[in-house]
Amino acid sequence: MDEKEGNVMMPSPEIVVILCTAPHAESESLACMLVDRRLVACVNLMPVQSCYRWKGEFCKDEEDLLIAKTTQEKVSEVITAIKAMHSYDIPEIIALPVIAGHAPYLQWVVNETRIDP
Repeated sequence: MDEKEGNVMMPSPEIVVILCTAPHAESESLACMLVDRRLVACVNLMPVQSCYRWKGEFCKDEEDLLIAKTTQEKVSEVITAIKAMHSYDIPEIIALPVIAGHAPYLQWVVNETRIDP
């Protein structure tokens, strides 16, 4: 791999992927809010079907899965922002560390989540 061409896969404990499911009607506005506030660099939205038990009842719902890329230092802010805007009593919000990735992309995530771009 050639470091000059940005092809180096590097450890990236500072980068985090946050997964969140949301009703389709609110997922786009939630994603845009997170990017607009520079809490995340990017959010992918994918339709999913979720099966779960809630208050003793079996549920099967069409939702969107939000896959948001951010930095470790922004995780608490992202979770707070999602909870404030989300319609669920207990929204799914899971943060996963990125252990390696394409160096220029990882740097882009860091740059996009800074207050002063």
